[in-house]
Amino acid sequence: MENAGINTPGDFERAQQDKMIETNLARVGRKILVMSGKGGVGKSTVASYLALLLSMNGKKVGLLDVDLHGPTVARLMNVQGGFDMGEEGVVRPYRFSETLGIVSLEMILGEKDTAVIWRGPMKISAIRQFISDIEWGDLDYLVVDSPPGTGDEPLTVAQTIPDAEAIIVTTPQEISLADVRKSINFCREVNMKILGVVENMSGLLCPHCGENVPLFGSGGGVKMAAEMGVPILGQIPIDPEMVDSGDRGDLKGLIEKPDLKINDAYNRILEGII
Repeated sequence: MENAGINTPGDFERAQQDKMIETNLARVGRKILVMSGKGGVGKSTVASYLALLLSMNGKKVGLLDVDLHGPTVARLMNVQGGFDMGEEGVVRPYRFSETLGIVSLEMILGEKDTAVIWRGPMKISAIRQFISDIEWGDLDYLVVDSPPGTGDEPLTVAQTIPDAEAIIVTTPQEISLADVRKSINFCREVNMKILGVVENMSGLLCPHCGENVPLFGSGGGVKMAAEMGVPILGQIPIDPEMVDSGDRGDLKGLIEKPDLKINDAYNRILEGII
């Protein structure tokens, strides 16, 4: 695809951009990077749901999707428009609610199924522009959804937002945990504080009897977190309602069902964050 308005700045422009980034980030309370060692662990769902929960608990929240090759936040949150264009020269996040703004590359793609074929410099420039050129305003939290692994995107966030804190999402199975260990070591290499590990898909809640069926094993995330010396924030079971709501872009509807066990899990995670 074309560069979608993303430019690689020269030295002078980069210095000016650095000042804008510093100014914008000074208006943000806490910055939380949601990352994972591998794909398919539900990281974007966790990031979106946490941002939504925080915003519905009276916090001003920004949700930034830097998964540039596979952005899914806009679909999960049923974003029905682009950026909020205010007075001339001011671009604001998509206004999901009074307390939640969203930015994702998918919002500016002409066709949502377009492949984004970018090398490192373009990805770095895009992430920096999302922070510098967009008027985020005063936020209590900026939640950043990063792609799997320890490549350009999480490294750019670590370098651009030096006080970011990491939440690492995994499943209980060993093949996922092996990659999470690399994510933990990445955070330590770049001096990023680790808030903790979230074990997602921690068993399937049977829709008939309510029993938890350990599809991907059990307790792997808890054991790994203990071995690596990081907190375990919570264990989120698989719930068919979450799957259906994510496909329909109606995560907000789940919050209005307090009896769901996934909400108990997410509330424990929020307690660990707040």
